[in-house]
Amino acid sequence: MNVNPQQDIISLSRGTSTLRFAPSAGGRLLSWDMEGQPVIVWPDNANWAEPARVRGGNPLLFPFLGRHRVDGQIGRWRDAQGVIRDLPMHGFARDLPFTAQVDDDGHGLRMTLVDSDATRTGYPFAFRFEALYRLADAQTLDVSLSVTNTGSQPFPWYAGHHFYFALPHAQRAQTTLDLPSAQRRHQFADGSISAPEPGEKQYRLDDPRIIDRFHVLEPTPPASSVRLVAPGLGRRVTIDLNRPGSLAWYAVTTWTEAENSDFYCIEPWLGLPDAIHNGLGLRWLDPGHTETAVLRIGVEALDG
Repeated sequence: MNVNPQQDIISLSRGTSTLRFAPSAGGRLLSWDMEGQPVIVWPDNANWAEPARVRGGNPLLFPFLGRHRVDGQIGRWRDAQGVIRDLPMHGFARDLPFTAQVDDDGHGLRMTLVDSDATRTGYPFAFRFEALYRLADAQTLDVSLSVTNTGSQPFPWYAGHHFYFALPHAQRAQTTLDLPSAQRRHQFADGSISAPEPGEKQYRLDDPRIIDRFHVLEPTPPASSVRLVAPGLGRRVTIDLNRPGSLAWYAVTTWTEAENSDFYCIEPWLGLPDAIHNGLGLRWLDPGHTETAVLRIGVEALDG
């Protein structure tokens, strides 16, 4: 990068909430603090030499998410003509600088990435990718991802979020996750996706069965909300996945790094890893068209 992300941080506040962003570091939402406490966490010891690899904030996953591979090699994909191209795991968006525009009232931010020489070798398409964040009030964050095909040929894509929610690791056993109807799947070491198995309505976050698992949402009825209930933090976090004008979210992925990681990731995705080859959530966007995926995150105190 030609700019120092630490010198490019934008802060937005509304009431007791503050958002911090680093547009030049992959359009990254770094943190969300409420009443001085982290909701979405960013580590104090973040390595700003490689911000895309930092465990925190919300890395934007585009144009593909997860691991894709050709002949066992991660980070490669094969197009319809058989051409093999290099594209990083989770795509390139989290590695590239975005432009940024703050809303007039100071409560929202639009960050934009367009195709360039840095993107066309691995993804030879013309696009505009936008992430919009807006504090609807001090407890509510609206987030949307929009993709526009600015070229002359259809292109494949499947994007997603990677929210790092603050959660002390000692509190996992008392913290629960409520999910809509879903089938649980995971990715094998060879890149293939497991057969679906029935999911459950609620999990404790010390349950090893949900680490690096994809909760594939039932299409009917449309998925409603995911709820993270953390008594130790005195809060309930609700992710509303059924917002007006939104694409249908394909899956919610749950992941954390280690037993002592003080975060847990809840990741709404539009497809599954390697969808470019297995078709699970793969989308095609026609020239001149735009698609948008919207969600709302609400935080409220638990009674008592």
